[in-house]
Amino acid sequence: MQPFAGQESTLDALLARHLAQRPDAVALEFRELGAAQPAPEPDNWRKLSYRDLAWHVHAMARRLQPQLRPGDRVAWLGLNHPAQIALLFALARIGAVLVPLNHRLAPAEWAAVLADCTPVLLLHDADFAPAALAATAQLAQPPQLRSLAWLIGDPVPEDGAEAPQAPPPDASATPVLLVYTSGTTGAPKGALHTQGNLLANMAMAAAVQALTPQDVVATVLPLFHVGGLCIQTLPALWAGARVLLFSRFDASATLACFEADRPSLSLQVPATLKALIEHPRWPDTNLGSLRTVWAGSSVLPDGLIAAFHARSLPVCNVYGSTETGPFSIALPPAQAHSHVGSCGWPAPGVEVLLCDPHGAAVQPGAVGEICVRAANVVRHYWPDTPACDEQGFFHTGDLARQAEDGSYTVVGRAKDMVISGGENVYPAEIENLLNQHPLVAECAVLGQADARWGEVVVAVVVLRDGQAAPEDWAEALRGTLDGRLARYKWPRRWLRADSLPKTALGKVQKPALQAWLAQTG
Repeated sequence: MQPFAGQESTLDALLARHLAQRPDAVALEFRELGAAQPAPEPDNWRKLSYRDLAWHVHAMARRLQPQLRPGDRVAWLGLNHPAQIALLFALARIGAVLVPLNHRLAPAEWAAVLADCTPVLLLHDADFAPAALAATAQLAQPPQLRSLAWLIGDPVPEDGAEAPQAPPPDASATPVLLVYTSGTTGAPKGALHTQGNLLANMAMAAAVQALTPQDVVATVLPLFHVGGLCIQTLPALWAGARVLLFSRFDASATLACFEADRPSLSLQVPATLKALIEHPRWPDTNLGSLRTVWAGSSVLPDGLIAAFHARSLPVCNVYGSTETGPFSIALPPAQAHSHVGSCGWPAPGVEVLLCDPHGAAVQPGAVGEICVRAANVVRHYWPDTPACDEQGFFHTGDLARQAEDGSYTVVGRAKDMVISGGENVYPAEIENLLNQHPLVAECAVLGQADARWGEVVVAVVVLRDGQAAPEDWAEALRGTLDGRLARYKWPRRWLRADSLPKTALGKVQKPALQAWLAQTG
């Protein structure tokens, strides 16, 4: 795909633009929450101008270049930190690839990722040193370890210090970011993003979100996932805005930030939206500076959206995946109230097709698999497995229908679809209704093999704490479906659970639920 109109072809060129146009503007402000070993003072990472960011990139590239060759992988294990962003830019200059590790995984899971992509270095902060050692101890040939504190403490290079050569102007096809999928449907795979992929995504996301240098973006989601890194954080830096980067999400700190720092935008997921509206400070927190809350999720429960809309704050959904940038389909603020439940329209430069299982386009109004082609879509999984079909479309595995106005609504995963008595049942529409019931904290709907019907619909429900559940709670939930959902779609089996297994960004892991369901008989 050609570069998105108006974008630079390298991350280095993006940094050079800001150095020329707004070197003293603040790029990043870091908020560290609850670190076991706080960074040593003085800490020159707390507040970075675009000039400061460029200096740190220069220092990292200068230090790392003697140890790396183009194409080498460098893994990162730690909470959010500005050094991770500087490292991405530094590796882009060298031609190496950043592999951010999900810090919530177990050592065996980290070891599996490291064994797959064979990084040269594993960089970590002091808090994650034991975890890094535990992960590498499980490898036959562990990568060399370096302390992230060493990189953080690296001084700004002196004038005239030897530095790596800038990448060539045609470096847009150079891999720079290897992100492993969340694994909701099986073993994670590494999506290999090029500089061109990232820059195209930044330009698309900045355009749809109307990002300007005057914006202040509060980043509370983890940067190890493309949602936290690529939906708002990198697009904000592309636009020359200011990013308030939190080491991790905390509802109290986020609400305090909304009131005191007055950001204009923030990105959330359903789990963090829920935590915010259930916090005691939610009713009294001043949200007046926010023009929009964006949410990265295929499906957003209506109740969460309603809580923000009641505060006159539009919630705008972004649809995408690790492989698609992830900025693919988005709901603009002007349509947030009229299109609740929709994920909106394709971003500029994104082509979307809805296809049947044979790859043919479905009829208007019918459900089909979302297939995406765009400049921000990865072409390969690590190391060289094609991610797209021969026409360049990535098949997401998500099912959606398109309305007459061109907007899309996701109805579930293709693998999650239940076929009961020959009828297609989409779990998302059942889950959305059940989540509106006051008894329900969260739920998941899936299929179970059945001799008579082929499959039957099963609802796994977590009841809300402090809510006096009736003896027949399932009957109470059936009542919320009556008249709102065809009876053949109703769950035939109802199960209670204390919690639902989830990925780091709050997506329910239905394979794990299926395994649990099989054990229950």
